[in-house]
Amino acid sequence: MAAGIREKQTVALKRMLNFNLPPIKNSTGEPVWKVLIYDRFGQDIISPLLSVKELRDMGITLHLLLHSDRDPIPDVPAVYFVMPTEENIDRMCQDLRNQLYESYYLNFISAISRSKLEDIANAALGASAVTQVAKVFDQYLNFITLEDDMFVLCNQNKELISYRAINRPDITDTEMEAIMDTVVDSLFCFFVTLGAIPIIRCSRGTAAEMVAVKLDKKLRENLRDARNSLFTGDTLGAGQFSFQRPLLVLVDRNIDLATPLHHTWTYQALVHDVLDFHLNRVNLEESSGMENSPAGARPKKKNKKSYDLTPADKFWQKHKGSPFPEVAESVQQELESYRAQEDEVKRLKSIMGIEGEDEGAISMLSDNTAKLTSAVSSLPELLEKKRLIDLHTNVATAVLEHIKARKLDVYFEYEEKIMSKSALDKSLLDMISDPDAGTPEDKMRLFLIYYINSVQAPSEADLEQYKKALTDAGCNLAPLNYIKQWKAFAKMASAPTSYGNATAKPLGLFSRVMNTGSQFVMEGVKNLVLKQQNLPVTRILDNLMEMKSNPETDDYRYFDPKMLRGSDSSVPRNKNPFQEAIVFVVGGGNYIEYQNLVDYIKHSQTRIVHL
Repeated sequence: MAAGIREKQTVALKRMLNFNLPPIKNSTGEPVWKVLIYDRFGQDIISPLLSVKELRDMGITLHLLLHSDRDPIPDVPAVYFVMPTEENIDRMCQDLRNQLYESYYLNFISAISRSKLEDIANAALGASAVTQVAKVFDQYLNFITLEDDMFVLCNQNKELISYRAINRPDITDTEMEAIMDTVVDSLFCFFVTLGAIPIIRCSRGTAAEMVAVKLDKKLRENLRDARNSLFTGDTLGAGQFSFQRPLLVLVDRNIDLATPLHHTWTYQALVHDVLDFHLNRVNLEESSGMENSPAGARPKKKNKKSYDLTPADKFWQKHKGSPFPEVAESVQQELESYRAQEDEVKRLKSIMGIEGEDEGAISMLSDNTAKLTSAVSSLPELLEKKRLIDLHTNVATAVLEHIKARKLDVYFEYEEKIMSKSALDKSLLDMISDPDAGTPEDKMRLFLIYYINSVQAPSEADLEQYKKALTDAGCNLAPLNYIKQWKAFAKMASAPTSYGNATAKPLGLFSRVMNTGSQFVMEGVKNLVLKQQNLPVTRILDNLMEMKSNPETDDYRYFDPKMLRGSDSSVPRNKNPFQEAIVFVVGGGNYIEYQNLVDYIKHSQTRIVHL
């Protein structure tokens, strides 16, 4: 299977930081020391992929924001990684005039226009710095990779391409064009980095169709100019073009508005939903009631703590898609395993009478020496294990506090029943009116899911009753008014989306986690087990990948940028099932859908990259 997008983007960044030359393997020489200058967009792209240590290993002594106050470092080369905006170009020209660095390697996240390139050339001429501008590159890296198989378009200004921005009632054609161009530029960069030209499928009459038409045109124009095409020559590694091309499924957010509103029960999605989680980093507020630090330890500051949840974190990789109760139980097991290993080291030291650091005693003993050496040599691994246990104990505890305070387990179970048309334990009105259950936002999310999924809209009298209860609970009714209009408009399209008939099953009390010795006091929290079912986005993908005939997808448009003439057909020319697919939700995907796709992949021989 071809390398994942995370690996490819990391390789591209390392090449850029090495002055756009392939990094030399097994080089014993010191790297060339240099300064990295980026804007916020560049920072967001690099931070989930390369740590400060990795940057240092590549010779980056300083990494600074373009618009910060920077002192001249005249004997050091500078690598720039920025968006080609007017503001950024002006600042770069100013740097040239101020002679800040020895040489300038200018890398643009997206392609720079000719007029802006001329502005830089004029500034370099005016500052007599033409010889110092060593290289100018378009990097086509305008997207952020968060997982091996997951990317998002942007973190800065993400509101500009959000669902709200695309679906504003007062949006002008010019604004819509600008949003679509931004999305298409990022998707184009994604496929340049992936080194593949997709076959595109999209629903008709939606924003997804606008993206498909523009992306097809952009890919087609690039392929037409064979000499300058980004999809040929040495820009791609060997074997990039297999006979199997990927399928790009462009889905409009409006096909399923209930899932993003749904309270979730898996670890990664919960962390994203209830904590401050951006670009794989979670920020936690330390509560004032933290336990006292052990004697001799530095006193803990009562402030925010940040944790990086990276692919190197084996616990995160294994459990991010697990239901939360399983995660709590696994953290507890890891803690017990760590304590057992720690006790073994102490026990061996005690047996050998060397509680202190008497090296002479160790050398005199033979039988237990090997055991102790093995135990001591595993200490770095043990310390790393302890760091990860502490990290996940803190994160999971913070999540658990939210679950208990807002009764998120009850919301999750309730919404699952609504979406699968099962009988409810107590009335919706009771749930909304319960002052102890959730925030106003939780109550509004619950009601919107009910409203979206109801085949028959509630009567005006009932609706007024619900509105009163929501207002009393402190809810803003603007989302409900929007969904009401949206539902009336969408009536002509189809019946409510089907979510299958599987609901979350309670397992009764916890097995081990309920033990009094546990870190996690889970009393009052339901142990719900997820039932596997395909969400609408996953079902659409399955139909299109397997070439199944289904009313949901039969009318999807088909684009092949490699065909000489554009096609307006919904009849696929490719008759074989696809092996690889990229799903992109115009208006924003979410971790629930991502996890559902990951579960789908496990049961099929597919690699999927998803927003």
